[in-house]
Amino acid sequence: MRDTIWLIRRTALAMLRSYKSLLLYLLTPIIGIGLAFLIYSGSGDVSVRIGVVNQDGEQPIAADVIDFLDGISHVERSDVQEEEARALVLAGELDAAAILPSGFSAGVKAGKAESPIELVALEGSMAASYMRSYLDPYIGNLTAIGMRTQNGGESFDTVYAKYKAAEFQLQSEEVADISAQRDMTNRAIGYLIIFMMFSAVNLSAFMIKEKENRTYFRVLASPVSAKAYVASNVAVNMLVLLVQMAIMLVVMIAGFGIEPGLPLWQLVAVLLLFAWVAVALSLVIIAFASNSMAASAMQNTLIITTCLLAGCMFPIDAMPQAMRMIADFLPQRWLLDTISKLQQGTAIADLSMNLLTLLAFAVTFSLLAIYKFGHNKHARTYV
Repeated sequence: MRDTIWLIRRTALAMLRSYKSLLLYLLTPIIGIGLAFLIYSGSGDVSVRIGVVNQDGEQPIAADVIDFLDGISHVERSDVQEEEARALVLAGELDAAAILPSGFSAGVKAGKAESPIELVALEGSMAASYMRSYLDPYIGNLTAIGMRTQNGGESFDTVYAKYKAAEFQLQSEEVADISAQRDMTNRAIGYLIIFMMFSAVNLSAFMIKEKENRTYFRVLASPVSAKAYVASNVAVNMLVLLVQMAIMLVVMIAGFGIEPGLPLWQLVAVLLLFAWVAVALSLVIIAFASNSMAASAMQNTLIITTCLLAGCMFPIDAMPQAMRMIADFLPQRWLLDTISKLQQGTAIADLSMNLLTLLAFAVTFSLLAIYKFGHNKHARTYV
C-alpha cells in the first residue's frame, strides 16, 4: 500500500512538472463549455417579424384581426404597403407579411372565405405556418358567425359583440424555455466526454513513455511491483478526470449560469461511472499498443470516431438510422442517453439498464486490459 501511495505521488508530481499538459487537462473542460455556449447562446426565444398590409380600410373586423396579431406572443408587427412588404420579405427584413385584401370584412360577415388573408413568406419558412396556426382558427370562428347570421335571426354585429364579450376566457401562463440550456448542457458534457477520454489515454500512455526511456525498469528495480505501478497510474488518472468534472460543473453553473437540469449528485454519479469506462478503455489501448506512436494513432481513431457516432459533437437526431443503431453499442451514447432521461424527470432507479450497461462496459474493458497485460509480449512487463 505504501508503495502504491509513493507511486501515486511520483506520477502526480511528474504530471505537474509538465505545465503544458496540466493546463491542457484543466482548460479543456472550459473550452468545451465555451464552445457549447457559443453554439446555443442564440437559440432561445426568437420573435417573428410580421408586416401587415391592410387593404380593407377602417373596417372593425380588419382592425380586430390586427389587434389579434399584436396579442400573439413573440410576434413583432409593423404596417407596410404591399410592394414594400414583398421586398422586405425577400430581403429578409420581415419573416412574413399578412395581406388583408379589400372586402375581407364583408366576406367574413357573409360567411364566405372568398377573401382570405394572404401570407407572403420565403419558401420553407416556418413563419407562415406559425401565423397560420393562429389566424386560421380565429378567422374560422368569425366566418362561422357570418354563416349563422345569414340564416336570419340576430345580426352579425350583435353576435360578434357577444362573442367578444364572452365571459369564458383562456388563461395562459408563459413558462421559461429551458431547451436551450439543456442543449448547452448536453453539448458541454459531450465535449467533456471527448476530453476525458483523451486525457485518460494520455495519462495511461505515460507508462509506455517511461518504458521507452527505461524509467519503468529503474522503478521496478526497487521493491515496487508492476501491479502497484499500474494501480498508481489508474488512481492518478481517475483523480485528473474527477478534477476535470469539477471544473466543468463549477464553470458551467457559476460562470455561465447554465443549469444542468438534473440533481447535481446524479450527474456526478453517472460521470464517475463513465470515468471508470474511460480509464479502462485507455488501459486497453495501452495494452494493445506496442509504442507511444501506436497508442496515439489508436487513440485518435477510436475516440474521435466513436464520439462522432455517439452524438458527443452534434445531436444524434441529425444522423441516419443506421448510425443511430451503431451508437447503441457505444458507452458514450449510453451516458448521454442517461443524462437526457434524467433531465426529463426519469427517476435514477428506473435507469438501471443504462447504469448496468455502463458498468458492463467498464468491467469488460478492465478485464480485457488485465488479460492483455498478462499475455501480450509488449504489455506483460507491466504485470
